[in-house]
Amino acid sequence: MVRVLFVCMGNICRSPTAEGVFQALVKQHALEKIVGVDSAGTHAYHIGNGPDRRSQAAALRRGIDISPQCARRVEVADFEMFEYVLAMDEENMAALHQICPPEYRHRIQLFLEYAPHLNVKEVPDPYYGGLNGFERVLDLIEAAAQGLVDDIKRKHVPS
Repeated sequence: MVRVLFVCMGNICRSPTAEGVFQALVKQHALEKIVGVDSAGTHAYHIGNGPDRRSQAAALRRGIDISPQCARRVEVADFEMFEYVLAMDEENMAALHQICPPEYRHRIQLFLEYAPHLNVKEVPDPYYGGLNGFERVLDLIEAAAQGLVDDIKRKHVPS
């Protein structure tokens, strides 16, 4: 199984949104048997909490229910378990590099590397912004999620 971990700071906005969007795409492409998906945060601010209500509302408007998710913190064991460890921004990528064993550092990437056509490197944190920030985050995540599905199909699914 190919495992994907989405990572932001608190695991209540961007990474649970990415998990939900990507899980929906995995199902749409009938890849559930070969792709596992999870999300986590680099900080322990919200462990045990559900996603931010604004993230939930924005995702639900696009037909994706992220309400069952529960925030957790990245653990060292995640780097061995997940082939793709996808950070939402440079700050969280740096935090991941600090705790990642050297033999797994190649697994850490910025998520938006899977949407190079956007010419944007980071998914902005919508937590302190207005409601339109959550929609912008979804737009970016949907584009990168499609690119990631395409990459996984190219590398891991026989033709």
